[in-house]
Formats: sequence, structure tokens, C-alpha cells
Amino acid sequence: MTASDHNPDFGFCRDCLAYLTRHVRRCDACGSPRVLRHDELYGLTVAHIDCDAFYATVEKRDNPELADKPLIIGGGKRGVVSTACYLARIKGVHSAMPMFKALKACPEAVVVRPDMEKYSRVGREVRQMMEELTPLVQPISIDEAFLELAGTEALHRNPPARTLARFAKRVEDEIGITVSIGLSYCKFLAKVASDLEKPRGFSIIGEAEALDFLKVQPVTKIWGVGKALAASLERDGITTIGQLQLMDESLLMRRYGAIGQRLFRLSRGQDARQVHTRDTAKSISSETTFNDDHADRETLVPILRSLSEKVSRRLKKNDMAGHTIVLKLKSADFRIRTRNRRLDDPTCLADRIFRTGLALLEREMDGTKYRLLGIGVSDLTKADLADPPDLVDQGATKRAIAEHAIDKVRDRFGRQAVETGYTFGRRSAAAPQRDRDPGEETDLQ
Repeated sequence: MTASDHNPDFGFCRDCLAYLTRHVRRCDACGSPRVLRHDELYGLTVAHIDCDAFYATVEKRDNPELADKPLIIGGGKRGVVSTACYLARIKGVHSAMPMFKALKACPEAVVVRPDMEKYSRVGREVRQMMEELTPLVQPISIDEAFLELAGTEALHRNPPARTLARFAKRVEDEIGITVSIGLSYCKFLAKVASDLEKPRGFSIIGEAEALDFLKVQPVTKIWGVGKALAASLERDGITTIGQLQLMDESLLMRRYGAIGQRLFRLSRGQDARQVHTRDTAKSISSETTFNDDHADRETLVPILRSLSEKVSRRLKKNDMAGHTIVLKLKSADFRIRTRNRRLDDPTCLADRIFRTGLALLEREMDGTKYRLLGIGVSDLTKADLADPPDLVDQGATKRAIAEHAIDKVRDRFGRQAVETGYTFGRRSAAAPQRDRDPGEETDLQ
């Protein structure tokens, strides 16, 4: 029997997957209250799958003694929270919170340092299961992805909603972690839906209800509305999506620029983005958090050079270059500064990234102590357009030639084979507590 043979008003059971033949609160077959029903249940195909408190759930899986305890993944004197289990979240702990604040909010929490190799391995297991459902899987991070399941009903002999419920049950049974699922007609609302009933959630937002659902939501539900834009909207008296629905597109674009068009469309549930197997990178960046705060040039400049070389390596490896250099700083009081400069020609050279970043950094060296430093490149393009010979600065051309020669030596003998005067003998000067690459899908801004 196909989905069309069943009434979506009755739905099916998420635990035993039995179709229901009448309107009940519990499954007739197994007694589970986890009954899924919706008017558009069998017609929606865009899903967002998100692992629940991923790092923490993996650790609890591997150590049953942690099952009933609040758990924080993070650590270090100057570290931040990577994630926290739901018991800790109830106490106010959240991702990116400074560790001292997290332990103040939940002093009874167990703290476990992250094991990224293990999490990556588990993430790959989940991803492989996703790819068994559909070839159209678009990873967003290690523990979440969009899926397009249109046309898969014949393969799985189930509508997408039931295929996804079977997937969630399989992940729980075979891998030992849980996921939450959002199902809709577009990516924006699928992502919103997956956050509605965590953990072990399965939420649906249909096209017929989209406007009414969005009307009462805060503007921060819209993809791309962070703290700065939310504050700007609030100053203009806009706090709900319903208020945006009443505004003209031209007015929103005059007030807020290009993002005004996004506000107009997403507030109405209009999202034409397709699920792609690989997203185009927005930026490539690297950052580090220090054990101690630093304001001196002697410490910050070598680290900036080292991070610039890391970003350059990743750009060259991916045959990419970028037009805009972005500097990120976080002060001792956790205030973030971002500064950027657009170049005339795109670059993938460490020397050019560093020198541009240094000019930005020098303006911020006003005695302020910093706990984090990052550098990135955005507005990416293919590297064949990058770094034409500089007819004005002959030194830049010579440095570019030298850098390519150094790259060849490092490729053969390792990264430590050649160092610049900026980094030689200074790698441990700032004793970085955490050094990370936010990744190709991450934008420093």
C-alpha cells in the first residue's frame, strides 16, 4: 500500500511505523504516543536532520554513568562550551558560553574535553545512512544536513515522512544517538521545524500554514538574522516576522540593503534554494583562542602570520582565492570586533592575506587585550584569477615567487621545513588554548 491509500489525518506511528486507521492519541499497534499526523504529511519532501546535542550524546552513549548527569563538552582555563546535554541546557548552559559562566550556572555538571576524531567518525556513520535515503544530501556541519527526498517513494516503498521516521529509529538503534527531523516544502522551514521539538523531534511545517506559523515567530527565526541585525530591526520597531509580512519589498531593501529582500521572501515562506550535494564555500578562515589575554605586537603578529599561512594552504588546496580579507578579534570582555578590506584582485597568497590583516590589526592595537584572533578570506572565486603580477610593488611579486617556492619545499619536507622571520622560534609565544578552522561553510562575520 502507498501513502495515497492512507489518510494523513490519521498518520502513522513513529516508533513501530504502523499506519493508523483512525484518529487516536496512541498507536493501536504498540501503544506509543509518538503519533505523526499532518494535512500535508505525504506531500512534503525537503528535510533537515539534526543530531541532538551531538557531542554530549556520543559521550553519554560511550559512558552510561553519564546518562543522568548534566554534561558539558568543552574545557580548558580559557575554553568555551562546545555543546551541552539537555540537562545542562535547562540550567542555562549553551554553546559558545565561556566555561566559567557555564560552571557557575551548572556547578554539578561533568565536563568532558571534546574528542573530534570520535565525533567525526560517528558523524560519517550518520551521513552514510542519510545517503542511503537519497543522493541529494547537503551537509551543513558534522551533525546536520538537508535532504531532498522527492522521487524516493518508489525506492523505499514509503513516503518521505515515513522513510525519515524509519531512518531516525535506525540511527537510534544502530548508532546509539538521537536525531530531530524537520520536514517542509523548503529548506528554510525544514530547518526551523527541526528545532521545534528537540530532542527526538519530528516536526512538519506545510505550505498552507506557513504564513500563519511565521506570523507569530520572532525575527531571529529568519536565517541570517543575528544579534546585530535583530537589534537594528528592533530599533525600527520590528520584532516579529508578522510585521515583516506587512512591509513592501522595496522598503525593506532601502532600509536594510540586499538582506532586505531575504527578509521579505523568507518572512513569507519563500525559499527557492535547492538541496545541493556540495555548497559553495562562503569563506575560509582560521582562528585561535589564547590561554592569556594579549595586547602586544610581539605576540599577536606571529600568530596572525601563522593563521594566514593556514588559510592560504586551504585556499590553494581547494584552488580558490578571495576578494575580501576579514580580521576577527575578541577582547577580554568577550566583545567581538570584525574588520575587513576588499582587494582589487582576489588572492590566495599568505603574504597578501597577512599584510592586509596586519594593516587591519594595527588599527586595533590600542592597548585592548585580546583573547581570540582570527583571519579569513571571503567573496571566493577560482584561483586562476588570483594574484596577477604587481606592476607597482615589485617586492610583492618577488615575495609571491618566494612563497610558491616555499610551498614546494613544505609539500616535500613538511610544514616545519621552512619558516618566515615572523614565526621562527615563536610558535609557543602565546600558548594558544584552542586553534580551529571554522570551515568552508563558516563565515567569520
